[in-house]
Amino acid sequence: MAGSTAVVIGGVDTHGHTHQAAAIDSAGRILGSAEFEACAQGYRELLAWLRDHGSVDSVGIEGTGSYGAGLCRHLLAEGVRVLDVDRPDRRTRRTRGKSDPIDAESAARAVLAGTATTVPKDRSGAVESIRTLRIARSGAVKARTAAMNALRTTISTAPEAMRSGLEALMPAKLVDTCAALRPDRDKIEDPLQGTKLALRSIARRIESLDAEVHELDAALTRLVRQAAPTTVAILGIGVDHAGQLLVSAGQNPERFHSDAAFARLCGVAPVPASSGRVSRHRLSRGGDRQANRALHMAVVVRLGRCPRTREYVERRTAEGLSKPEIMRCLKRYLAREVYHALRVDLQELGGLDTI
Repeated sequence: MAGSTAVVIGGVDTHGHTHQAAAIDSAGRILGSAEFEACAQGYRELLAWLRDHGSVDSVGIEGTGSYGAGLCRHLLAEGVRVLDVDRPDRRTRRTRGKSDPIDAESAARAVLAGTATTVPKDRSGAVESIRTLRIARSGAVKARTAAMNALRTTISTAPEAMRSGLEALMPAKLVDTCAALRPDRDKIEDPLQGTKLALRSIARRIESLDAEVHELDAALTRLVRQAAPTTVAILGIGVDHAGQLLVSAGQNPERFHSDAAFARLCGVAPVPASSGRVSRHRLSRGGDRQANRALHMAVVVRLGRCPRTREYVERRTAEGLSKPEIMRCLKRYLAREVYHALRVDLQELGGLDTI
């Protein structure tokens, strides 16, 4: 092992049950590699192992938002500088191969080379609550849609006496009617009674999911309005869009040094696409697509409600820009506005309690 004064840079390849760690010094020499359990005790052992090699400068972790979230929280709580590292590209894996020790070493070298600069999201505050609530709501909405599709499919093949009375009903009335059906369990072999039982079961599942979505919506509305009042006040940015933008940005505003960095995160930064005498930019295909969607829908709202936005579209159309190019410009301008609003909100968020 190196002396206690050696500067150590760590790299971690994360997995569901184990984490592979590698340590290098400031000159890039490999100091060691070891595997640890992905649990609280394993996190402590991993950090102790790194410190046995010297003074830990920083640690690069693959997947700070997934398998590495627990380790990231532990290291940050211990005062260790953590950087989020992208997975090695295909070219690197073709030349060096693929293994956990190799990936861990690559993560450490990315930190040393300065190519890993992304600060992980702060997952200790209200924004993390918003993220988890949005996951629950998204799952409930998808399940409700699947259940409604199953209800419609079952009705389409139901006995004629039942089908003709249900097909014309609006969704809310249809669910209420099916939930109130009373099948005769003693005659369940009769297709009519079996269909009644199936429809009632699906309809009551939809009612349960409706109640779940309503509860989550109420919690999200309260929390997002408390966490991001400045962002929610922006024209076109509703509670749902503000919640997504909060989650995409993370609770630590220092992750973004400028509105351009935030625009790149949202996939709305202009990408040069010039050639010869043609000078133009195109839409970005990268970034957080959910954040991109939130900005896109906000621009759509502005196109219908904001006279200044419509005037801008008319002017740029007269200049020869296509509709996709104009939408890109509008989303970029909106990203700048949202960036400054988020910074105001997040800087005041420190003392907000989570649900």
